[in-house]
Amino acid sequence: MRAIVRSTAEDRPGVYRMLSDDGEIVYVGKAKRLRTRLLSYFRASFPEDKGARVVREATRIEWDYTPSEFAALLEELRLIKQFRPRLNVAMKRDVRHFAFIKLTRGAAPKLLVVRGAGAEDAQVYYGPFHGAQRVGEAVRELNDALGLRDCRLEQPMHFSDQRELFQNFPRTPGCIRYEIGKCLGPCVGGCTTTEYRQRVQLVRAFLDGSSDGPIESLRADMVRASEAMEFERAGMLRDKLQRLEDLREQFMRFRFVVESLSFVYPVPGHGGDDRVYLIRRGRVRGEMHQPRTDEERDRLVEMLTDVFEPVERETAQVPAHEIDELMLLSSWFRRFPEELDRSQSAAAFVA
Repeated sequence: MRAIVRSTAEDRPGVYRMLSDDGEIVYVGKAKRLRTRLLSYFRASFPEDKGARVVREATRIEWDYTPSEFAALLEELRLIKQFRPRLNVAMKRDVRHFAFIKLTRGAAPKLLVVRGAGAEDAQVYYGPFHGAQRVGEAVRELNDALGLRDCRLEQPMHFSDQRELFQNFPRTPGCIRYEIGKCLGPCVGGCTTTEYRQRVQLVRAFLDGSSDGPIESLRADMVRASEAMEFERAGMLRDKLQRLEDLREQFMRFRFVVESLSFVYPVPGHGGDDRVYLIRRGRVRGEMHQPRTDEERDRLVEMLTDVFEPVERETAQVPAHEIDELMLLSSWFRRFPEELDRSQSAAAFVA
């Protein structure tokens, strides 16, 4: 493999795939200088080094050149999501530093704090947020404020409007959260399907930033406790309120960052293969070669209209299949802030 790399690989941007004997893609990577990166795998000092582990598993290397390092980064992500190589760390480094709030599916959705998207693309995610522990504490306060369940996903649900269930289902006391009024009790017939869904809608409105209902409710409880001279309870409610306000501040900041990642991004390419990327709300929505003819320019203007003209609702909600690309672009422009100097608004680019 080393001889093939030395004799044929070029030092230009690209992506590479390490394959095993049976053709399995065991690792995918990208490089700004492909030949140099591939040769580094054969200079690993210790058997436990990542490069040495990858070379032990692989018997063949394949690669494709890309116009730029940015193009290689996008292609690497696409290949990782397509093939899910077992030696790739789950969807790259930066995801480990963030947390997302996931609203599950099912009859009684619940909130979970996770590190990234799962395999089920139909889930609803909000984020990213810094500090999984702090986010977890805020989610507990949100659950308590609105009565959402926090029991295991497999817990059977028995809503009070499912009368036929009670023929074989004795209505027994629920968990401690239900007994003290912190959960609606969808598993013990404590609420109807509609009542629980209404609370889920309140949670979604809060996480979207369109409602401060849970915060206002906690603030009102805190004021009442203070007026009744229940100062210990008022202090506890103040701490709960602070956690929810911190969460709201985070997703407002995140939404601002996402909205700021909306522009036309021209990228010079190897050998004159320049590209134009249309980025909206932190995701690449279109790509084409830098136009050189009137016809190509007209096509780009049409793409700009399709991408930037439709009105999109501002929200902290992120489709699961777009989380990884959003994180990737956020990381790219954070590492190389000078790249933003070449970005332009759609109107300025057309002009």
